[in-house]
Amino acid sequence: MKNLPWMGFFLTLMMTAAAYAEDSTKLIPPVEGVDIDRYLGVWYEIARLPHRFEKDLVGVTATYSLKRNGEIEVVNQGFKNTLDGEKKTARGRARIPNPTVPGLLKVSFFWIFWSDYKIIKLDVENYGWVVVTSNSKKYLWILSRTPKIDDALRADLTAFARENGFDVERLIWVEQKG
Repeated sequence: MKNLPWMGFFLTLMMTAAAYAEDSTKLIPPVEGVDIDRYLGVWYEIARLPHRFEKDLVGVTATYSLKRNGEIEVVNQGFKNTLDGEKKTARGRARIPNPTVPGLLKVSFFWIFWSDYKIIKLDVENYGWVVVTSNSKKYLWILSRTPKIDDALRADLTAFARENGFDVERLIWVEQKG
């Protein structure tokens, strides 16, 4: 009976580790050979999983540009509730920690706190659309160079996300201008 509290602790630890492993994107590889120069520019947010820092935003875009110091400037913009709503802007920076894996970046919007930015599916021919995640399946974005994508591409990217364990039923399809 003395070991009962320890058994409970280890059981809880194992359950937490199993939940983390299920939620982790570690087994989803980043796209190989990403050309960051082609990736730079404006991307329209087509869909995302819900999270607090983009709550109620529509017309969301992400703009990436190379800075003189080699980092990438990240500017995310969107409008609160409607396309005519208050404009919200978040500025951050990104870097490629390992140049041999340019599809796995680190991004920071808050001082010294960095998160994974993992490109997991990309239109490598035209750089017309991309699927991005972080280190957790709670985060997923579908981005495009145009404000809308066709139904066939939408179905393909949704199927890809589902096959990789993302909860696609929770996807928010972002209203865009145009």
